Amino acid sequence: MSSPSPLVDQVRNESRKLVRELGFMGATLAGSDLAPSAVHALIELDLYAPLTAAQLGKSLNLEKSSVSRLLAKLIERGDIQESPSPSDAREKLLGLTASGRKQVAAIHAFGSAQVQQALRLLAPREQSQVVAGLRSYGQALQACRLGQAQIAAAIPSVQRGYRPGMIGRITELHAHYYSRLVGFGQFFEQRVAAGLAEFSERLDHPDNGIWLAVLDEQIVGSIAIDLGGAPDHKQADKSAHLRWFILDEAARGTGTGRLLLKAALEHCDRVGATSCYLWTFSGLDAARHLYEAFGFQLVEEQPAAQWGKTVLEQKFERRHPGLA
Repeated sequence: MSSPSPLVDQVRNESRKLVRELGFMGATLAGSDLAPSAVHALIELDLYAPLTAAQLGKSLNLEKSSVSRLLAKLIERGDIQESPSPSDAREKLLGLTASGRKQVAAIHAFGSAQVQQALRLLAPREQSQVVAGLRSYGQALQACRLGQAQIAAAIPSVQRGYRPGMIGRITELHAHYYSRLVGFGQFFEQRVAAGLAEFSERLDHPDNGIWLAVLDEQIVGSIAIDLGGAPDHKQADKSAHLRWFILDEAARGTGTGRLLLKAALEHCDRVGATSCYLWTFSGLDAARHLYEAFGFQLVEEQPAAQWGKTVLEQKFERRHPGLA
């Protein structure tokens, strides 16, 4: 039998530490006089009641006999109650009593305080990493138990408008990605940050917009439409400039890029932009396929050194559907 890898040992060690710190080694949990399984049962019923005993057992990953003993104790305590199912009188639905709701409120207060105290010791980015890591590991464990070959990736939400830290985060995403891809350095990062800062001053213009992909309170993607108020913009020109389209590794392969591009182009059509164009670099095949799927066509290609290193720039353009 092969010995476990250092990573496996680390995960197991941290898992044991987590279980102990959360109090699962004791006979009771969360400042209550209830066993851990009973605490989890009350929380599930608080969130999802009415549930059948079978549904509760599936959520808790407990055998039928264990669920029966657990429910008998909670019913005897007066924390939960049974009622006939409207669709099948033979089936009983479980729900919390007033006493049970009071007990759950105390459990939530204890748990929230415990987590908040720990999170205060972490930087905002570390807090997001905790959420993402716990979710991914929990999903992986569940997938293994259920015999699934893979887990579903978390889908970021798309939010419009300014968000604190936006300029720095979008600049960071560009700097890391293009440093690895083509070797761009400080000059490129400066240009991105300066352009974003200037554009942010014009975000209140109704023709302009920026959309952010957010996962666990962290910006993992962005896209912007620059149509109004730019220093070199002609008043009669209704050609929209698509800018700062970038995704973090955590958002790739989740359909987030498609959602961002869709939101940006719907805005272009809504404000009456005659066309939308973007500049990118040759070799970004996945991005090119996405652009072409949304009606963009390659209209220009030229070598350029404006970013601190010579690359082959490409211009893609999409005409307004009503004018194409």
